Amino acid sequence: MAEITASMVKELREKTDAPMMDCKKALSEAGGDMQKAEEILRVRFGNKAAKSAGRVAAEGVVAIAISADGKSAAMLEVNCETDFVAKNDDFLALSTALAEMVLNQKPADVAALSALPYKGSTVEAVRTELVGKMGENMSVRRFVRLDGQGKFASYIHGNKIGVLVDVSGDEALARDIAMHIAASKPKSLDASGVSQDLIDTERRVAIEKALVAGKPEAMLEKIADGTVQKFLKEVTLLSQPFVKDDKQSVEQVLKSKNSQCHGFMMYVVGEGIEKKVSDFAAEVAAASQV
Repeated sequence: MAEITASMVKELREKTDAPMMDCKKALSEAGGDMQKAEEILRVRFGNKAAKSAGRVAAEGVVAIAISADGKSAAMLEVNCETDFVAKNDDFLALSTALAEMVLNQKPADVAALSALPYKGSTVEAVRTELVGKMGENMSVRRFVRLDGQGKFASYIHGNKIGVLVDVSGDEALARDIAMHIAASKPKSLDASGVSQDLIDTERRVAIEKALVAGKPEAMLEKIADGTVQKFLKEVTLLSQPFVKDDKQSVEQVLKSKNSQCHGFMMYVVGEGIEKKVSDFAAEVAAASQV
């Protein structure tokens, strides 16, 4: 059987907010498999066990640039160590300039962007100089450059959440939809964009919860189907209730304005990055409970 370490228990607790001992039990039942342990806790505690999964785990900003005709756009995430630096004017200016460079010069990757000329030197040299000035590391994590079928609208929330959405039709509605995406965080435009792994997980969790609740075996597939359909409605943009009028779905609002959404992209600063633990006492206290 796999060894269940204090750090594994701590990681699962941070992801799920479940009690420490329940995290340890779930990891033991799952043989140390973190994903399976999360599923076990979801069966036990419901969706509460997934509420922390998307927590931001690093500082930085998202920057966006859109072409004058609205047909092309770029979005970029630049990370740093502290929120103090993330609000620094030089850091923000560099991030904005890099988004414009991605849009206009179309670098293939972060390495190519870093090698581009900037301020009489290169992006990498300017970044290194700023690291020395600020006294902490900073790096370009990722970027995307998109060409649209309609026109791009954007929304940035607190420099931490960035959204690009490609819409044909009502431009004011397009911005509202960008704001909706930042608030509701859909996983895809419609059901076709949701990974089969996610659907399989929802089905599995639904069946396990039904079994725990004592539901008849003959009802399990029907319950699972209903759960999956509810899940898809919640995580696909077109099916979500529109944040400014929850009586209508996003798709219905688009149709009412003779508009169409072709796709979207969202960045959340630090998503998927583990932040360095600075509270050593709390970490030791947590580990001692295992």
